[in-house]
Amino acid sequence: MKSLNDRIIWIFAWITSLTLCGCNSKSFGMFDESDAIHINRFDSVFFQWIESDDETSFQRLKGEYPQMLEVFGKTVLQTNDTNSPAFFTNLKNRYAEPAVQTLYKDAMTSYAQNSSVEKEFTFGFRQLKKLFPAMQIPVVYMHVSRLQQNMIIADSLLSCSIDKYMGADYPLYKDLFSDYRRKEMIPERMVKDGFSAWLLSEFPYQGKSNVLLDRMIYEGKIIYILTKIGNDYTYKEILSLTETEYKWLLNYESALWTTLIERKHLYTPDAATTSRYFQPIPSTFISEEAPGNLGKFIGYRIVERYMKQTKSTCENLMNNNNAQDILNKSKYKP
Repeated sequence: MKSLNDRIIWIFAWITSLTLCGCNSKSFGMFDESDAIHINRFDSVFFQWIESDDETSFQRLKGEYPQMLEVFGKTVLQTNDTNSPAFFTNLKNRYAEPAVQTLYKDAMTSYAQNSSVEKEFTFGFRQLKKLFPAMQIPVVYMHVSRLQQNMIIADSLLSCSIDKYMGADYPLYKDLFSDYRRKEMIPERMVKDGFSAWLLSEFPYQGKSNVLLDRMIYEGKIIYILTKIGNDYTYKEILSLTETEYKWLLNYESALWTTLIERKHLYTPDAATTSRYFQPIPSTFISEEAPGNLGKFIGYRIVERYMKQTKSTCENLMNNNNAQDILNKSKYKP
């Protein structure tokens, strides 16, 4: 099992039966309370302590959320010393600013009811468990990050930063984030991003970081699994595509692939070139009308084709780290 330090990552930023290929069937089925996901409201208990500063809230925070406090300390204060008085003093000071307190209250008001979030997590993790029987299912929390990381992932723990999903029109966002970032900062994306973060943690990147093909296939695999675990999780939603962007990709997929090959970008180990294919801003280096995240789109389409051609299981897909093999066997020719 990975250590706590190994498992912590920062993400900015994701059935009743299985067929032979392991990735094609999902339905609501019967609701079994024993494996239901219940959100642990660390955010509420933490805010009670911030507001009251009383000993009861302090002891409850330490007694009920020791692991979350440890992980929170690593992400917010970048410290391992969660037992010293200075740790809690510094933590309280981080959340004492009036603007942060307003953000905190707004976030908790927006997520006062979380039953729909719990149901979406429950359904998705049930599907993941069927696709990957050995996968550990995390304990799920909510927190407020002061607009830092979207998700905190640690060993057996996943926590959603609810202040990063207040809606694209939330006033504070307009001063701090671009339109392309804000369109992803909506409640409908939070659970998807949670699943994406968990998958990234469970299946770490094994390819060459600067090679476009490796990165595309890896991102494509994550998106493919996401489409199999949620109700109506489509790549259009996962990539936050507008209808115009979606139609452009469908109409120009073949031309996009041809351009990528002709420019010799697929195998060139150039970090600057590769990164441009995974940015949310319009891909004007390809076309004035091209949306962002072109690498994720092409990667998903290759993986989708690979799964149809090979009838592979999802486990075998995620364990195949040979991007060239996946491309070859996909027979991808848009």
